Amino acid sequence: MSVIEARGLRKEFTVRVKRSRLRREKRVVRAVDGVDLTVERGEMLGYIGPNGAGKSTTLKMMTGVLMPSGGEVRVCGYTPVPQRTKLARRIGVVFGQRSQLWWDLPLRDSFDLLRHIFRVPADDHASRLRRCRSLLDLDEFLEIPVRQLSLGQRMRGELTAALLHGPEVLFLDEPTIGLDVVSKQAVRSFLTEVGERGDTTLVLTTHDLADIERLCKRLVVIDHGRVVHDGTIDALHARYGSRRRVVVDLDEPVASFGDATVEADGRRLVFEVDGSAAAVVARLGGLPGLRDIAILEPDIEDVVARLYKTATEDAP
Repeated sequence: MSVIEARGLRKEFTVRVKRSRLRREKRVVRAVDGVDLTVERGEMLGYIGPNGAGKSTTLKMMTGVLMPSGGEVRVCGYTPVPQRTKLARRIGVVFGQRSQLWWDLPLRDSFDLLRHIFRVPADDHASRLRRCRSLLDLDEFLEIPVRQLSLGQRMRGELTAALLHGPEVLFLDEPTIGLDVVSKQAVRSFLTEVGERGDTTLVLTTHDLADIERLCKRLVVIDHGRVVHDGTIDALHARYGSRRRVVVDLDEPVASFGDATVEADGRRLVFEVDGSAAAVVARLGGLPGLRDIAILEPDIEDVVARLYKTATEDAP
């Protein structure tokens, strides 16, 4: 069953552009330009794009924050803006730059207030909070006012707040922005566990492609307000020619070795291969002075950069 359906979704903004010292003229900017998107229940969807591509605008239309300029969108069976109150009980939202916690209250009190706002039964609230406390290690700062929490602690609190009412869809806009490595890992592990349960659909926008690789099976790429890729990460690699790298370290330097690139004063060979690296590894078996072999997977950032470049060149 589809929990999100968008057809021809558009959002336009009118801006004033300076033309001279005394003259400004209005210009219409199309932030989202005809997005078609269907998300099934339990999916983990990565929704990415460069700055200004329309990612956050799309999420704001899906959550009822912005009214679309055209097209249709339904989330959990509701039209977001006119039915925003009903929709709010069915979705959770985490924006990296916004907070739904009370700044001067201890974290535990924020959770208790949200229980009353969403009218969550006490037993359900307690059960979900116990699970989040365990997975996100909340106990050490539950009694601390939100304003005194570190960014990583606050983000763990935001994730908990978004899930305490049992949403069907969780929208995440840059949930790991600014976090240290330890906090990022905690958030990723938690979201992986949430996604694997299959009862919550995750829609994630981020500039951190490691989040996408570790969390999402499906990737939608948007550029200039239009969808330019919708499929798996593997399909993205295949479509834009990403290649594996086989890195070989040697004890003794060599001048050349077939089609390899020679680096590190001749002590390192680098091969670029399509698909399996077995043939290259077999060739190296009898190489004297072989110290180590590493197979490096394609870097999704390079793939997406090529996709953006192609989309820009093809844009009208």
